[in-house]
Amino acid sequence: MTTDDSHHDDASPDEDRRQSGAQWRGSDALSGGEPVLPDGGTEAEGADEATLDPWGSSTIADYRKLFEQFGIEEFDEVLPEVPNPHYLMRRGVIFGHRDYRPVAEAMRNDDPFAALSGFMPTGDPHIGHKLVFDEIIWHQQQGGDAHALIADLEAHSARGLSWDEIDEHATDYILSLLALGFDPDEGTLYRQSDNREVQDLAFELGAEANFSELQAIYDFDGETDVSHMQSVVTQMADILYPQLDGPKPTVIPVGPDQDPHMRLARDLAARMRFFGVTEAFASFEADAVERTLLRQAYDAREEYAEDVDRPRCGEAADWLRDHQPAPADARESVVAKLDEAGKELLRPRIRFLDRNATDGAFEALIEAIDGEKRVYDEHIDTFDLDYAEAEELARQVELDNGGYGFQPPSSIYHRFMTGLTGGKMSSSIPASHISLLDDPEDGYDKVKSATTGGRSTAEEQREKGGKADECPVYELYAYLLSGDDDEFAKEVYDECVGGERLCGGCKEQAAELMAEFLEDHQEKREEWEDKLDELDIDLDSDRAPTSAD
Repeated sequence: MTTDDSHHDDASPDEDRRQSGAQWRGSDALSGGEPVLPDGGTEAEGADEATLDPWGSSTIADYRKLFEQFGIEEFDEVLPEVPNPHYLMRRGVIFGHRDYRPVAEAMRNDDPFAALSGFMPTGDPHIGHKLVFDEIIWHQQQGGDAHALIADLEAHSARGLSWDEIDEHATDYILSLLALGFDPDEGTLYRQSDNREVQDLAFELGAEANFSELQAIYDFDGETDVSHMQSVVTQMADILYPQLDGPKPTVIPVGPDQDPHMRLARDLAARMRFFGVTEAFASFEADAVERTLLRQAYDAREEYAEDVDRPRCGEAADWLRDHQPAPADARESVVAKLDEAGKELLRPRIRFLDRNATDGAFEALIEAIDGEKRVYDEHIDTFDLDYAEAEELARQVELDNGGYGFQPPSSIYHRFMTGLTGGKMSSSIPASHISLLDDPEDGYDKVKSATTGGRSTAEEQREKGGKADECPVYELYAYLLSGDDDEFAKEVYDECVGGERLCGGCKEQAAELMAEFLEDHQEKREEWEDKLDELDIDLDSDRAPTSAD
């Protein structure tokens, strides 16, 4: 969940976006010469569409693969539920999410929620990092408990940076975050190496993970440093840290390459819970697919039960054999379990599963459940609670008995910015990116020299229109230079594709706006530089050697 210079790679063009009732496209530019895929993605050489590497240079050739292969949901589906959405959301730059609805609901109801992201200080902060800065700041402005951290332990273990280098870059990241609008009085700033609570939580989370799992997720092998593996559980602790003072919806804004961290964090949050809550229909256990078949059998009880109010498991087994609902493997498994249960009643109930509960917590849950219930060695069945009531009760009993009660963390995913020279944005290629520390004149010159989506000649451009969806310069307008002004972004786009806007004038306007942004940003950085000592974060690590050393 950390952001660093390697995470802003080749991008693909946005699908059409609806904006103000009209069809409008944002833009992620294509690398020069790459063939366009049917979905509007790019076929990047060497791209592995099935692998997301948090520490590599991930190239997302087809964003839709992330929905199909990793279960990331399209953000457009949740957008109507978000009050006052950020322009990155409205323009489709934020394209996906995991479980963002609890966060949106908390915003609408003025309930507590949190946002957190980490920054690995491996180089200068640049305009790609600004996406994450803006997302954290916006959530803070919507009332969220905002956290920003410097992932110095990760930078040292996974990137091999010295502590002097880390301190230098950490200060630059914090200054840019503050200059863009983060309120340190209302939010939390910290570095991993100084946060004892994070390190203690990481130790506990480490007991719920093993090497085989990390190997499968991150492709670790026998050459992987133990400190690198330790940095993973530290990041898991970062993600769950906002909930140490109480469970709440928490969102982590990241690029899609960080999704492996989010999947593991959600798994670990569940494993740390004292109780699992699920639906059940008999004394035996059933997985999600099997429960679907059991629900079908229960709903059809009038077709087969001798006593409709008391359907038997054996009767349901016969019905399933006759009707043969798919899938076959699950049907055979359920039928076998129902046959074994025989005359036991088939009856919906909510089941509390004992995951990590202490004996005291398990007894407390038994006492807290009102109405009819059945107690087993490792679970409790209740017949008078619905799922939401049971989940709330389980969490409260856990909290009352010393547990964390974590809610699964949510995430939102933004598209990578394209380098100004085409291809990926890389700190090793100065012309490909604009550092937030660049002199305004240098920023101006980089934009003026940038690749565009223009035609070969001005005459052809006027006739056919420009290719805004393949233009790094238009991407600057959509991601940064237009700010909250959707009409301006749309105007630039429409004029480009309509042939009214030529690349020379467009780049000149963008270059001037970039210079103005950098000048304003750096003035605000200077103002904050004089107040760094007032912050509750130590930007000079005790681990770094002193000049006397």
